[in-house]
Amino acid sequence: MNENLEHIKSAVIGGKHNEIEGLVEKAIQNGADLDQIVNDTFASAMEIVGKKFTDGEVFVPEMLVAAVTMKKGLEIIKPLLNVAELESKGTVLMGTVKGDLHDVGKNLVIMMLEAAGFHVIDLGVDVSRENFVQQVQEVKPDILGLSALLTTTMPEMKNVIEALEEKRLRNTVKVMVGGAPIDARFAEKIGADGYGKDAAEAVQLSKTLIAPK
Repeated sequence: MNENLEHIKSAVIGGKHNEIEGLVEKAIQNGADLDQIVNDTFASAMEIVGKKFTDGEVFVPEMLVAAVTMKKGLEIIKPLLNVAELESKGTVLMGTVKGDLHDVGKNLVIMMLEAAGFHVIDLGVDVSRENFVQQVQEVKPDILGLSALLTTTMPEMKNVIEALEEKRLRNTVKVMVGGAPIDARFAEKIGADGYGKDAAEAVQLSKTLIAPK
């Protein structure tokens, strides 16, 4: 049993997307606990990949392949589970701020968050502060992720946070920011709750932001 799970874990870490479906099916046939595969094996594998990325042992392509591998395995399990049985770490609303059309970094963060067990809603690019506020009101996410790649659009992040304050929504959601020109000092200056320098750090930050006090 444990051997089956270790093989799945190794396949995800190694990005063996051609093998993962067969390994998951074999584990299921051998009576492996579905919840354990999803919430332990997959999650721990992606944590290892995230740490390897942070330590410079792997890079963006390897992270993407690992995430895709995990998703292929998850697709085998989903039909066997009730949606409610899939433990969600929390809901994250993500978008690139108004005036900015870049989404590669945002999409990688989304993929990594989903691989880590978060439910992510992607608002896309060039998202207005009004749209962010409306979606926070309707979705009631645990975290709002704001992305920007242009220095000229960085101030829009502050505008979104101020708009949330005006609508008295700021205390209902954690705000994390990221993007090439962003740093921790800027995040603190505009009143964000945290800053992720890359996808792996964004996942760890998300876990920290919604961890029980």
